[in-house]
Amino acid sequence: MTIIHLLLLILCISAVFFYCYGIYAAIAFLNHQNPVDADFHPAITILKPICGLDDEAYENFASFCRQDYPQYQIIFSVRDPNDPGIAVVQQIIQDFPELDLQLVVSEHTIGTNFKVCNLANAESKAKYSILLLADSDVRVGPDYLQRVIQPMRDPDVGVVTCLYRPLTQGWVANLEAIGISTEYLASVLVANKLDKIEFALGPTIVIQRTALEAIGGFLAIADYLADDFQLGYLPAQAGYKVVLSDYVIDHAIATTSFVDLIQRQTRWFLCTRFSRPWGYLGLILTFGTVTSLLLLIATGGSILGWTTLVITWAMRLVMGWVVGVKVLHDAVAKKFLWVIPLSDLILFGIWCYGFVGSTIEWRGRQLKLIEGGKLVAIANDSVIHNS
Repeated sequence: MTIIHLLLLILCISAVFFYCYGIYAAIAFLNHQNPVDADFHPAITILKPICGLDDEAYENFASFCRQDYPQYQIIFSVRDPNDPGIAVVQQIIQDFPELDLQLVVSEHTIGTNFKVCNLANAESKAKYSILLLADSDVRVGPDYLQRVIQPMRDPDVGVVTCLYRPLTQGWVANLEAIGISTEYLASVLVANKLDKIEFALGPTIVIQRTALEAIGGFLAIADYLADDFQLGYLPAQAGYKVVLSDYVIDHAIATTSFVDLIQRQTRWFLCTRFSRPWGYLGLILTFGTVTSLLLLIATGGSILGWTTLVITWAMRLVMGWVVGVKVLHDAVAKKFLWVIPLSDLILFGIWCYGFVGSTIEWRGRQLKLIEGGKLVAIANDSVIHNS
């Protein structure tokens, strides 16, 4: 056995350990449900940044207006006064007159990340001390607020975040969703079980206003691409707990072409590389699908190569099933579990590119990532966009 063969075998074994622990972490997550105290319902301000018109936007927005919760405020915010999403928000405000709903239209900019600028513009109108940040392409059930707020019964909890279940249309979106449900969110569960999470997931972030103020407000993260990571990491560094809720939300994946998939995943991988460089390098320990295939090729189809590949792929598929189907109840993962190896190969290629790349395209803007994960505009930024 050559050094290369041994190295590939070690990487395969490491991946199998990761898959096994991912299964264990998923089962532990299923077995640990936060009790719901019906008498705990502090007032909440929901900040919802808007850019453009997502599919089924009305139903997404309306799901937040149908909460079985006594007191909450929703602030929709948009930068472009001609944004097509404004008409949908105005319809929502008209259809739910009994709720405290508000639309903020402002081009005020505090940094390179226009989504954060949008959040800051909305936050200036917030009435309550607990803020909930939710993307425009998220849909929730009527028990959402009552469930996600529960960890904040502990006054040391500064941030709560949620896993999400991809909603898709088309084969490209399905291909991306498989990677999200069975690999990315598996790594979130592993991090949650190993010790504690010190990051948040963008589709839903609940944050104490005191925790936000402790890190310097939205201004502190206005130049970062990974604003969701920072909204968990910085409060954790300030001494607040970050908790993963047991509530799973629905999150629409709007990817329609393979180019969109590559651009989106490249943006996420570069986020990780610039925010957590050692963690990015450590991802090689999780690509067992690829390293076992390379070992098979390198050993010329040996018994060792085939045995390692079968064991590694089997454990990868089992982890994908437990996380995607059992935890997330993701119909895409259940139907297209066999696509996992192809998804892993694509993600491995993007991961390799991430070591040399530093530029991204985001909402029509050309941006460059610099050390620490901050964004620098490298093209004409006169067109107003956000996410």
